[in-house]
Amino acid sequence: MADKKNQRTTAPVSIAPMPDIRPGQSIELLQELHILTRDGKLNQDSRRKLKQVYHLYQFIEPLLDEVMAERGDLTLADHGAGKSYLGFILYDLFLKDKPNGHIHGIETRQELVEKSQALAARLGFARMSFLNLSVEESIRSPNLPERIDLVTALHACDTATDDAIRFALHKRSRFIVLVPCCQAEVAAVLRKHKNASFAKTPLSEIWRHPIHSREFGSHLTNVCRCLLLEAHGYQVTVTELVGWEHSMKNELIIARHHGAPRSNARERLEAILGELNLDELRPRFAY
Repeated sequence: MADKKNQRTTAPVSIAPMPDIRPGQSIELLQELHILTRDGKLNQDSRRKLKQVYHLYQFIEPLLDEVMAERGDLTLADHGAGKSYLGFILYDLFLKDKPNGHIHGIETRQELVEKSQALAARLGFARMSFLNLSVEESIRSPNLPERIDLVTALHACDTATDDAIRFALHKRSRFIVLVPCCQAEVAAVLRKHKNASFAKTPLSEIWRHPIHSREFGSHLTNVCRCLLLEAHGYQVTVTELVGWEHSMKNELIIARHHGAPRSNARERLEAILGELNLDELRPRFAY
């Protein structure tokens, strides 16, 4: 009977070799994040979520390696962290066996910050901090270093991605990794000025129908973000995060600071906003 009891209590350990889970990954963490059930199973939704985070990790790991090789240390801020899925996975797979490095989760919802703080303490992830801060507060906060090596924003909704970019620029981040989500503001401005745009440019046909307004607005938002980053001296790569069958919010933007701004990026950005009758959005992309 004792042997059977022991087998029941240790059974979840047997899930470690599952092909969906990386070697060395904390099973307890995956269970706490509700990616794994308590009996160690993956459902379809959690498998999809895990695949997205792991695929994003494949893009981020070389950047972390590069910073760590040069400095022997690194600072990472996950802006709009939510439940901090990404921060916890990065710590578990990359930082937990290293002597240095710190991950800061920045989130405006206090209840999520408290839950992340409790989970980090329970798992012994001592070099993780969680702060209940707005973008303005995070820029000025004495609880964050003056410079952040890498800023991430995973599915930060609408203008929260722009908050992450603004924060990263203030912190002179070497790398910025973004997976934008739910870009609604530009589409709303396109709709607002639709009649005036018809008289101004035939390009307004691109967003005449509501579904086109939504999709074109989303695409245009990320185009403007890339131009803004290039104007600040970043080299930008845009690619898919995972297959479109897994998520429609699938665009991955990786920016590496190399010092020299693209010469015409700011002018191109200004011209696009003017041509598409989006002048009221200039302040948003002015920093």
